[in-house]
Amino acid sequence: MTEKTGKKIKVYIASPRGFCAGVDRAIQIVELALEKYGTPVYVRHEIVHNRFVVEGLQRRGAVFVDSLDQVPDGVPVVFSAHGVPKSVPEEARRRNMLYVDATCPLVSKVHREAAAHEKSGSEIIMIGHAGHAEVVGTMGQVADGRITLVETPQDVKNLTLKDRDNVAYITQTTLSLDDTADIIGALKQKFPAIHDPKKEDICYATTNRQGAVKALAEKAEAVLIIGAPNSSNSRRLVEVAGRQGCKSMLIQRARDIDWDWLQDVSTVGISAGASAPEVLVEEVIAAFRRRYDIHLETISTVRENIRFKLPALLTRQD
Repeated sequence: MTEKTGKKIKVYIASPRGFCAGVDRAIQIVELALEKYGTPVYVRHEIVHNRFVVEGLQRRGAVFVDSLDQVPDGVPVVFSAHGVPKSVPEEARRRNMLYVDATCPLVSKVHREAAAHEKSGSEIIMIGHAGHAEVVGTMGQVADGRITLVETPQDVKNLTLKDRDNVAYITQTTLSLDDTADIIGALKQKFPAIHDPKKEDICYATTNRQGAVKALAEKAEAVLIIGAPNSSNSRRLVEVAGRQGCKSMLIQRARDIDWDWLQDVSTVGISAGASAPEVLVEEVIAAFRRRYDIHLETISTVRENIRFKLPALLTRQD
């Protein structure tokens, strides 16, 4: 049992925070598939990057695998919110598998952009993090070698393209707005005729959560971001707070809080990545209550009301 220290701490909570519409939809898809088809339901890759969520679904009968090779015939399979290369649904169709695509609609938008650029013959540049599931899925929408990945302005500087006058760029949806702006600036300087996305690829949830964390960092001496180490949007939130001059740390659960790190702090900000459920935020707040006398204040920057439709395959009455 943790004893209260008697110390007073002001805790600022970011709003918006936590689940975005794409994550919420993806989790609902797995839950509905379990209800409709029974267990097991296979899921290719983590449905979202959060172990708490994944383990909760595993307890209900979801089986997470790395590839379709691990999925037996005759069972349903769900593709993760991050999207998959087009070869994956092609393979599923070849095997006559029952599959549900939980790709976030905003990621699917980037997939369509990549395919359109390939069709028009453009040189395609993608801004993103090598190896991230979303990047692998997006680059897999076109033929091998058709997309060049850049992660930094230096990568742009080193680029050589065959057709400098027909270039287009796309981006991962969960990037740092500030870092991406620097890379886009470098691209436009090097390729003045480069085609922008018709609508920014970085998703509304990433933009909103980064804006809320900037507001937190203006008030707090330290910021805790609840999220998984493999969650790109969560890691970007840590960086955003740090760039504002506020010390920041990524934690997965309340048990990960480094209380010594907070020893000299009297104001703390808390937010959560787009794949972290609200129950983990509540858990962290409860941990602060057990240790300190806290004054809680919500910092609201924008209201979100976006919802994405669920696949008809799961919602229709058979």
